[in-house]
Amino acid sequence: MTNLHQPLTLRGLEIANRIWLPPMCQYHCTNRDGVPEGWHFAHYGARAVGGFGLLIAESTGVTPEGRISPACTGLWNDEQEKAWAEIVAFVHSQGAKMGVQLNHAGRKSSTVPALPSQPDYGSQTIPEEHGGWRPVAPSPVAGPNMATPKELDRDEIRALPEHFAAAARRAVRAGFDLVEIHAAHGYLLHQFLSPLTNHREDSWGGSFHDRTRLLSLVVTAVRGVIPDDMPLLVRLSATDWVDDEPAWDLEQTVTLAQELKTAGVDLIDVTSGGLVPAEIPVGPNYQVRFAEEIRRRADVPTAAVGMITSPQQAEAIIAEDRADAVLVGREALRDPHFPLRAAHELGVAREKIAYPDSYHRGAWPDPR
Repeated sequence: MTNLHQPLTLRGLEIANRIWLPPMCQYHCTNRDGVPEGWHFAHYGARAVGGFGLLIAESTGVTPEGRISPACTGLWNDEQEKAWAEIVAFVHSQGAKMGVQLNHAGRKSSTVPALPSQPDYGSQTIPEEHGGWRPVAPSPVAGPNMATPKELDRDEIRALPEHFAAAARRAVRAGFDLVEIHAAHGYLLHQFLSPLTNHREDSWGGSFHDRTRLLSLVVTAVRGVIPDDMPLLVRLSATDWVDDEPAWDLEQTVTLAQELKTAGVDLIDVTSGGLVPAEIPVGPNYQVRFAEEIRRRADVPTAAVGMITSPQQAEAIIAEDRADAVLVGREALRDPHFPLRAAHELGVAREKIAYPDSYHRGAWPDPR
């Protein structure tokens, strides 16, 4: 077998291979109630059939106002939990594992779904009269073309870890195999981490310890309500890509990753940016070096992302010990069977590729 198709064990969970589906917003809760629907069943089901070892469900709001948009999924009530459970059960029936990414979007909540068919309100923030709500943040600093958020008071901040924990309890009951906490891409926990958006002068801002305090409390709260053998992941933006003023950077990410490992986090899902506009040198593997350095310096497993589009490219990342897994996003939207194709292109014998029985007639011919 290839390096890419070797299993990976995190705590008590064995994942069949190192090719994972990252969380990607679908903006498809048509009733705006946070309940996943037929689209989500088909979307995740197709990738489970296609051979992904792990699927991580899209950014899922821990509260109604924590969603990125009104069309995003949630996990704060029984109806959502039941709908997710049906999807997870099918994913399991195909031999794949499934996690969920829990998130609060902060100042980037109540935004227009990133779809070409959506209306233009003259701002990314949906007005309350059109079904939106007032965003919140550590400080009243507006994002580009967004409404100025309400600054969270101390009691509201102290309530956030329990919101994440409550959603994690539901994730366990729904059958998810792991939980990922979203602390990247400019959402609320990332907003607390970065001096660019956290201007607080109390115990929730200023020093590295105080800016990372909320994430640490969220991790502790979630770790405390999920089973001991269930993996816990955290997604971090390794850098804000801002050099000319105090910002979040790789050095702070490495230090935080070390602390998160001690707190019970099993893998860091490494991405970058998303907080403020920045010049980012986008290209194949452009974020892999962050996953590699965090893995080496913090001694914690990592998953790599960033324009990973070919089997050979993905295989090299694992073979060269640059990361423990690869998250294949946009290529997975184009090709739901990427892991099966990768096995074929990397020379795995036809009979050793886990084609679904009903698809065996469509298997790629054995090149031998």
